[in-house]
Amino acid sequence: MNLFELKERLQGEGILICFSGPFGHGIVEELGTAVKRYLEAAETRKSAIIDVFSVYIEAAQNVRNYSDRRRAAGAPAGELDENIVVIARRDEHYLVHAGNVVDDADVADLASRLDRLARLDKAELKALYKEQMRRERAPGAGAGLGLIEMARRATAPMAYTFTPTVTGQAFFSLCIVI
Repeated sequence: MNLFELKERLQGEGILICFSGPFGHGIVEELGTAVKRYLEAAETRKSAIIDVFSVYIEAAQNVRNYSDRRRAAGAPAGELDENIVVIARRDEHYLVHAGNVVDDADVADLASRLDRLARLDKAELKALYKEQMRRERAPGAGAGLGLIEMARRATAPMAYTFTPTVTGQAFFSLCIVI
């Protein structure tokens, strides 16, 4: 592997931070700190720092939480390591990309939720967020706010893909433009 070529390619793509591997709580925190420091050093607007940091945290936690649920359900360890988060800068925008393996059974529901969010404007997203906050949830279940919060902070509808894997699952890729 030629690291110089890799570094050049990452810079050419505007990639500021990239992590691929298992997401533990410590990794999410450390990368979050690095993201915040990088943006501050680049003299990024305070509102953009908050939005990028918040979206990164939500995306990374979604990846980690999904991996944790799969681990509890007995997924093989190797599949749990197939996670990635990337933060890039393109023109005047920051892009937060997150990806992980998902079970085929979860694809339709996740796509439906993302498509619904893409159809909502900022006021509708805010109302949905408030509605979700008031909903009763099962013990141990998340509040279901992560995707809504990312959509609220995004400057364009969130883009996603599901790529079939050889294990009969799908690799879920999500891109949020800020």
